Amino acid sequence: MIFDTQKFAKKYALIYTSVLAVLLIAPLVIYVFLLLQIDDAKVKIALEHQTINVINAMQQYDNKEGVFHFPRYKEYDTALYDRNFKPIFSTLRFKPITFKEGFHQEGDHYYYIFSLPPGYYFGADYLLIATTHTAYGIYLFATLVLIGIVIALYIFSLLLLKNFSVPFEKLNTQLDNFIKDSMHEINTPLSIINLNADLFVNRYGENKYLHRMKAASKTLATIYNDMDYLIKRGRVQHHIETIDMAEFVQLRTDYFQEVANLKHIRLIATIQKGITYRFSRTKLQRIVDNTISNAIKYSHDESKVEITLERTEEQIVFRVRDYGVGIKDVQKIFSRYYRENEAKGGFGIGLNIVKQIIDEENIELRITSVLNEGTTFTYLFNNIK
Repeated sequence: MIFDTQKFAKKYALIYTSVLAVLLIAPLVIYVFLLLQIDDAKVKIALEHQTINVINAMQQYDNKEGVFHFPRYKEYDTALYDRNFKPIFSTLRFKPITFKEGFHQEGDHYYYIFSLPPGYYFGADYLLIATTHTAYGIYLFATLVLIGIVIALYIFSLLLLKNFSVPFEKLNTQLDNFIKDSMHEINTPLSIINLNADLFVNRYGENKYLHRMKAASKTLATIYNDMDYLIKRGRVQHHIETIDMAEFVQLRTDYFQEVANLKHIRLIATIQKGITYRFSRTKLQRIVDNTISNAIKYSHDESKVEITLERTEEQIVFRVRDYGVGIKDVQKIFSRYYRENEAKGGFGIGLNIVKQIIDEENIELRITSVLNEGTTFTYLFNNIK
């Protein structure tokens, strides 16, 4: 029940960062797209300029010299083709796929094909100028900017949310302390009520009003134990011990008999002896108590609740069956504070605690329910060997 500032800040800082990053990525993508277009235009201009240089060099050639030394460039490749695109001269390091006039790109290769006047430039009809170019720098820039934006947003959101959550942390701490103090104060008078009720019965005999009072105090004790478990959850290490489950379930059944008597409900226990299991006594009590108390709560008056404990070859089976109102939505009953019948009382936390425990301990729970006929909770405890 403690408000975790660090967890809260990290969780929502990540959410806010993701949302804002998506909003900022859109203009970044547009900007990168424009940079790529500009970069592409620069390459095309450079190819056109280089084409002009090669043509000028060929125009300045004097046939009297005998041999024409074709200009070579470190960053550019050159090729001359006849009308059938058969190479006359080439320094290309790749084979073009298309020979259509204009600009082309194949992977990292950019090239420009220019049509020459026929019969003038060494019998060539086409000039090809090529270069190798990548937009690696632009993509690297975009990646670094994106990483910078995400980191800056996350740090800013984290600091903002940490400061924002401080008042809530203080309020939650105060509320948590109030609940713990209240629980402590409730425990003392509750114990006094139970003790004095037992003393009264021993001295003056049975009394139906005392039975009602003791049943109500046991119901209150179940709620108290649920609240106490929630408060200590995550702070207290539960001790694992070997439990005589047969004895344990019988004791809890006897404990709730007075609660069942208020509605004239019979608790029928069928318990196989000699069943032991290594488990937390606190967790086992939350499972057993909440299941039996709910069965009593939602049973019809003058009905029965069947409690079964048995051992199979691979599992220990704990089953509680009632003949009551049934469950409308089995999936919702484990939600905290959910109650299908508001008139029945309680806070709606018991089965939520049970769900947490069985998930933690890998205990299988099977529920069958028919409206106005009853419900069966079956717990399967595995790995008993």
